[in-house]
Amino acid sequence: MRILIRDTAILRMVDQAEGVLYGDIAIEDDKIVAIGKMPEGFKADHVIDGKKQLAMPGLINAHTHMAMSLMRNYADDLPLMTWLSEKIWPIEAGLTPDDVYLGTMLSIAEMIRTGCTTFNDMYFEMEEVAKAVEISGVRANLSRGMIGNDTEGLEKLENSRAFHKAWNGKADGRIVVDIAPHAPYTCSDGFIKKAVELSKDLNTQIHIHLSESLFEVNESLEKYGVTPIKKMEDLGVFDVKTGAAHCVHLQDEDFEILKKHGVSVLYNPSSNLKLGNGFAKVNKMIGMGINVALGTDGSSSNNNINMFEEMHLCALVNKGVEGDPTAIPAYKALEIATMGGAKALGIDSEVGTLEVGKKADLILIDLNKPHLIPQYDLVAMLVYSAAASDVKTVLCNGKVLMQDYEIKSFDEKLILAMADEAAHNLVKRTQK
Repeated sequence: MRILIRDTAILRMVDQAEGVLYGDIAIEDDKIVAIGKMPEGFKADHVIDGKKQLAMPGLINAHTHMAMSLMRNYADDLPLMTWLSEKIWPIEAGLTPDDVYLGTMLSIAEMIRTGCTTFNDMYFEMEEVAKAVEISGVRANLSRGMIGNDTEGLEKLENSRAFHKAWNGKADGRIVVDIAPHAPYTCSDGFIKKAVELSKDLNTQIHIHLSESLFEVNESLEKYGVTPIKKMEDLGVFDVKTGAAHCVHLQDEDFEILKKHGVSVLYNPSSNLKLGNGFAKVNKMIGMGINVALGTDGSSSNNNINMFEEMHLCALVNKGVEGDPTAIPAYKALEIATMGGAKALGIDSEVGTLEVGKKADLILIDLNKPHLIPQYDLVAMLVYSAAASDVKTVLCNGKVLMQDYEIKSFDEKLILAMADEAAHNLVKRTQK
């Protein structure tokens, strides 16, 4: 399949000094083959008119729990541990495989509409999540979230191994399977060590929650005399490429540990704010050379997976916290949401920027909107003015997933209806 996107503004996210280009984008099969000037003799099977639009890399949601869309607006305005133990974990116990599939498909519909082409998911019934990825055409790093100790939950390790064998590299290479011990406060030291051993054996990455709340950090200091970050270093977690979600409450030593081991921080501003967990010191991380990626967390603690909202908050919150309007400028926020995510997921050789030879994961922003005019600086416009509803067309792996605001890869109306019914049935079952 050859696709030509004609006559569009192009933000490649390769070099800030390059700015915005104007021209065409040629795609053959799953890759970009030309940007600007078309190859001689290139004949497109499908042409997309890019006038009054801007092409940019698809956004990357570096930390989420997609099926939690079924719990959107179910439990709000609660502290993290109360929210988890009294509301979320009890209702999650009632989830069926079909629920997870429908919740994931519901989130994928939202994700496509908001310009995201890749997500990094930690949950359970991950075979159902993988099926949703395969059907919908998006890209994903998937890991079975594991809670366990030295004697209980060990079957989850074998489940993760089997899931890796069955799905890693599947869906035309769009699926990567990682290993995910949930967090230090839900997994014993022995369990975490076994998870690291499994990750090394399978040559995967680790996806884990770290230092999300002050309660978590203080508990670790009281019980073990070290922070969760230091504890994970001592257990060998960072011997494996790791994506650490949240990292809100860090001590000076923690920053150095993350930098030393090349750990990527998966930053979730909306979730951290909504749960009252505070502000991650992202500006300091970036200044130290720590890779920062952007995520939404699950829809039950956000309550959406709108990456445009996360970019906006990423820039604004850090300016306010630092008292510095130059902290996290617009281009850096875009970089965190694209290349930062690609690096965190270990797929930066394939996606994250628009370059010849890379996968054709890109989105087109409709510039013909009243809140986007005038257009002095298109980069600033994307972060400070644009809305997720401005995403007009989405491609992933060279396939059109949405064009002119219409999702093409599955029946969106059917998914919305089925997911809504599944959510209400879930609540009825678990509240008896």
